[in-house]
Amino acid sequence: MPEIVTIGEALVEVMRTERDQPLDRPAPFSGPYPSGAPAIFADAAARLGASAGFVGTVGEDPFGDCLISRLAADGVDCAAVRRTAERVTGIAFVAYRSDGSRSFLFHLPLSAAALVDEAQIPPGYLAGARGLHVMGSALAGSESMRQACYAAARIVKRAGGTVSLDPNLRPELMPVDRIREICQPVLELADIVLPSGNEAAALTGEPSPENAARALLARGVRLVALKQGEAGSTLYAPDRVIAVPPFAVSEVDPTGAGDCYDAAFLVGHVRGWPLEQTGRFANAAGALATTRLGPMEGVFDAEVVRAFMAD
Repeated sequence: MPEIVTIGEALVEVMRTERDQPLDRPAPFSGPYPSGAPAIFADAAARLGASAGFVGTVGEDPFGDCLISRLAADGVDCAAVRRTAERVTGIAFVAYRSDGSRSFLFHLPLSAAALVDEAQIPPGYLAGARGLHVMGSALAGSESMRQACYAAARIVKRAGGTVSLDPNLRPELMPVDRIREICQPVLELADIVLPSGNEAAALTGEPSPENAARALLARGVRLVALKQGEAGSTLYAPDRVIAVPPFAVSEVDPTGAGDCYDAAFLVGHVRGWPLEQTGRFANAAGALATTRLGPMEGVFDAEVVRAFMAD
């Protein structure tokens, strides 16, 4: 059974080939690229050396083949991935701007990605899980997906495993106040929360990321890993605060960087590494993820990440 499991949406991205080409007019696209925040996380965790499992649903179509082939090739356990003929595999269309921002067009609620439920998780699949990672995008995906996340979090928590939460707020899918509401049942069980600064503030209602991190600790979270992009990250524990410096890279595509950070952090955590080492490993994996175009194309093996850290 996998030691790290995540649940959620699997989709392909079809991307503009050049910047500043909006989605409302004709222009070339490139793709499909395997994607979906939980799928990227699972792929990264496996490439970084963990036994990783993914619970998701794809269509019985070429895009579904694309996703499963990539996950399986990278070592992800796909025993809980379901194929369906009811709907097509999820698709996201993406446009990039010169200022680094992106525009997304999703159809996930009407795709196979939304058809995830607790029943597709094999009996005992979570029994050996040392970590369950839940993302806000999965909680927003559908009612059945949300309930699957809640149930899995309870199972892993009762068994003594770690529950982690990345709020991963997506205004394209659901308003922030609603995502805050649906994150609450997982937040009550979470040992680790891995937000960006804006997400931390939105999740708690606190005016600053620092106050938000401390508010999360006051609620019982054991560790907050605050992702700060080019500034690195800051780790908040009840007894200390650790500023983890960034790694300098030339950014090509930020998609998936936070998911790779999460995966590296959870790998370090389940291995029992010191916090400083875990934070540096996560920063390195997140930085490297931005150097390739495509959501999973910036996922690297652990040896590559360690070599990058040593340079």
